Amino acid sequence: MAKVAIIQQAPRVLNREATLDEAVRLITAAADDGAQLIVFPEAYIPGYPAWVWRLRPGGDWGLSEQLHRRLLENAVNLTEDGLEKVRVASAEAGVTVVMGMNERDGDLGRTTLYNSVVVIGSNGDILNHHRKLMPTNPERMVWGFGDGSGLRVIDTPVGRIGVLLCWENYMPLARYALYAQGVDIHIAPTYDSGEGWIGTLQHIAREGGCWVVGAGVALRNQDLPSDFPEREMLYPPDED
Repeated sequence: MAKVAIIQQAPRVLNREATLDEAVRLITAAADDGAQLIVFPEAYIPGYPAWVWRLRPGGDWGLSEQLHRRLLENAVNLTEDGLEKVRVASAEAGVTVVMGMNERDGDLGRTTLYNSVVVIGSNGDILNHHRKLMPTNPERMVWGFGDGSGLRVIDTPVGRIGVLLCWENYMPLARYALYAQGVDIHIAPTYDSGEGWIGTLQHIAREGGCWVVGAGVALRNQDLPSDFPEREMLYPPDED
């Protein structure tokens, strides 16, 4: 049976390079502990934009603009090999890595952000690249829509793996697309939590006849940059 590591460490929010360095450290540590598959949370690089659930579209326009600019500047551009550090770490450790990220389009308009996830093979190659099909509610103020080309199941040393992001897992046809390709390990990085979400993962395991791995976002006020605006409003202490 393969050993799986689920990363539950916070990123360096809105700091791409520091988060990449942290990801390399975590990959190395997990591999040294025997992990063969390492799963990071949704939007790990450079952090999930939780402010979209709290800020008002009109009244908080200035703050939203400031945060979005920083997110755009620190998103990952795959066209420029923005995950090189992670790819190299995966190859050196000989492990498969599932990495969630804010991705900046580097081919067309070059300003659209996507909630994306990649599967990186044990040789460091990107085996699959998936963009979340339908961002959930206020997430559409930040992320564009994916096109479905990443709904693929990939052969890896730990089995055939497929990934759906967060509430994509509620989409019957998206799940079926992976079931139909013979998925062994269904991976669900998410910002969600609670008993309802656990029930969803249990249902997918029964429905798909597969193993299911959930990876939730870990974030606390103390993990935010010191100059992060309105810290208490965006990440209240009682939700740390």
